[in-house]
Amino acid sequence: MADDTSDPVRTPHRSGVITEPDLPAPPFPEQDQPWPGLDAKMEPRPDLGETSYRGTGRLTGKRALITGGDSGIGAAVAIAFAREGADVAISYLPAEEEDARKIITLIEAEGRKAVALPADIREEEACNKLVADAVAGLGGLEILVNNAGRQQWCDSIEDLSTEDFDATFKTNCYAPFWITKAALKHLKSGASIIITSSVQGFSPSETLFDYAQTKAANRAFAQSLAKQLAPKGIRVNAVCPGPFWTVLQTSGGQPREKYMEHGADTPLGRPGMPVEIAPIYVLLASDEASYITGEYYGAVGGRGL
Repeated sequence: MADDTSDPVRTPHRSGVITEPDLPAPPFPEQDQPWPGLDAKMEPRPDLGETSYRGTGRLTGKRALITGGDSGIGAAVAIAFAREGADVAISYLPAEEEDARKIITLIEAEGRKAVALPADIREEEACNKLVADAVAGLGGLEILVNNAGRQQWCDSIEDLSTEDFDATFKTNCYAPFWITKAALKHLKSGASIIITSSVQGFSPSETLFDYAQTKAANRAFAQSLAKQLAPKGIRVNAVCPGPFWTVLQTSGGQPREKYMEHGADTPLGRPGMPVEIAPIYVLLASDEASYITGEYYGAVGGRGL
């Protein structure tokens, strides 16, 4: 495990929100990684809430499956859920094992059950197995977070290959469809489904042509499915991050000149740290959100959706 002693000291808060003004701000150093990249190799390291999130038992007794739970926002959500009392299964690509092991260790440190599920969710069979293995490992399921995403920048539609376009849609749209469909047989009234959308679904960047389309689809996924599942008492909502400091940015998600200035154009002047958005997922997963469904929540550093 990498040494975190160089990180600034941050006081834990009940909700996981960090109020200190000294969070990392651009410019960031050059640090290109091959896709899918690792949090462990980022500078500065994203704050996932390892020392800065303190739970209050809001998810006690619940069981959650989080896709892309090894790094970034998914990892912060996994840590927060465990500290709120949930048992957690995380999916990730086999190449992300180093990051995943850290999150599994942190979940277990809270006395919660942790299930590691390496899988390539671009295949329907893998998604079905993922859900079956999560349910078997956890003993049931109350929360599903469709968070895993693929983002690779490209200047022109003429340079975007069908293979890359397909991979983005398989990861960001097909996988949540397959996983949710498989999970529904295990979800009962009171369950919560959350999907990670993006500010890109509202205000697309020219270099994220395929990614932005999938993020708009993710928002529609939540709004449409919420109406289908409301009679069953199952809630569906979307979370729409703005610029957050995750490995998605430095492993091909943004050109170097953009990730080095990531978040500089927001009113807060910096990107969010993953721990800063985790409380939204906690709320939507909790029984406190029993009348919230078909909604989307933004965290965009003051720019608005």
